Amino acid sequence: MKHAAERPYAEPEAAARKLVELAANIEAAQDGRIYIERINAPFMVNLKGSGSEFGAGLKYAIGQGWFSKHESGAYVKLMPPGESLLTTSST
Repeated sequence: MKHAAERPYAEPEAAARKLVELAANIEAAQDGRIYIERINAPFMVNLKGSGSEFGAGLKYAIGQGWFSKHESGAYVKLMPPGESLLTTSST
């Protein structure tokens, strides 16, 4: 019987914290913009996160005020509470 592997980013908070960490390590474009593909690709390819985990993590981070997302969905901005989150992360 095959058991499903545990998904480290199945919880939206864990995914959100990782997205904030990824965003903090990316050089922002003009006005602090971080293009969504700059955090999506490492999350999905390098960390093997799923699309639904990415979406849930992004939604959670926006809800917590860690990110602001442009209405086009093309980019996010790391907000000051998200910046301080990097020093208090539990993961």
